[in-house]
Amino acid sequence: MATAADRPSELTGPAVWLGPDMVQNEGAWLVHLSPADVAELETAARHYLSLGRDIGEISAADFPLNHFGEHLAQLKEKLIDGNGLEVIRGLPTVGYSQEFAATIFCGIGAHLGSARSQNAKGHILGHVRDIGSDANDPNSRIYQTSQRQSFHTDSADVVGLLCLRDSKEGGKSMLVSALSIYNRMRTERPDLLEKLFDPIATDRRGEVPEGEKPYMEIPPFSWHDGKLTVFYQRQYIDSAQRFDGAMRLTPAHIEALDMFDALADDPELNFGMQLQPGDMQFVYNHSQLHDRTGFLDWPEPEKRRHLLRLWLSVEGDRELPPCFKERYGSIEIGNRGGIITSETRLHAPLD
Repeated sequence: MATAADRPSELTGPAVWLGPDMVQNEGAWLVHLSPADVAELETAARHYLSLGRDIGEISAADFPLNHFGEHLAQLKEKLIDGNGLEVIRGLPTVGYSQEFAATIFCGIGAHLGSARSQNAKGHILGHVRDIGSDANDPNSRIYQTSQRQSFHTDSADVVGLLCLRDSKEGGKSMLVSALSIYNRMRTERPDLLEKLFDPIATDRRGEVPEGEKPYMEIPPFSWHDGKLTVFYQRQYIDSAQRFDGAMRLTPAHIEALDMFDALADDPELNFGMQLQPGDMQFVYNHSQLHDRTGFLDWPEPEKRRHLLRLWLSVEGDRELPPCFKERYGSIEIGNRGGIITSETRLHAPLD
């Protein structure tokens, strides 16, 4: 097991960014689609839909992209080895059916990696919207409420979002570099930083693979193969304390988690964006955390906030520490991540 002496005193590289710098340099993360890009994506979507297959079966070969495919190859490298995020703007989803928009989104995802199940039902296409779930219910998923999510990672190499409709107020997308949080904690409170390398329990929220505990014991920070990897969802860490077998959080652990949250919430580290209809956001979960502020939705059902979501496993990605098998099942590069139980059957529900 790696010790503090094995880790650098300061992490460097493009994934170690600060929020104000990203605000000043939109070109580092925001890409605008050209009319030719849109036309190529629409042509590929029409081709795939003509095959009469489920969107969940889409592959890069079935969704041919020549020019824009080159950009997606660069994006894959940017997520793994660059700043870890990108927003692609300009897809005219207002004029699309939900099926057509989902086909383009899943087709782009197929060029980046393989889609993973996002819940026990095997949904590879997630629907992020308020369905009235209780955020205080230990078996509910926070993304199905209108409450703030808090900074967290998802259970896949990459998470992608496509905004179909925005809320009336709020719902801002927030991002922060876990590597920048590490650097600050290493400088200010190295004693607390060490607590985040302990196997802290995270609640599975009722989605338990056969033979597994109802919680995972993956450290918020892992140092493996020369890289720092983050795995974090504070609400689920707190609710895992309901299980008798879970490691008890000491006052020092709680102080460390509170400092992590305070740094993630610090505008000197994070930055935010209001996703517009047609925006596609891709974030690398192993080095970045994402959040969404609370929102007020429209009263009309047809106008309510609605985002599509993908979880992707990416070829050529980093090695993950063995403890990630508790969540991912397999940690085989290009074939890992997602939520799998004995009932899971992969498909892409359109609603």
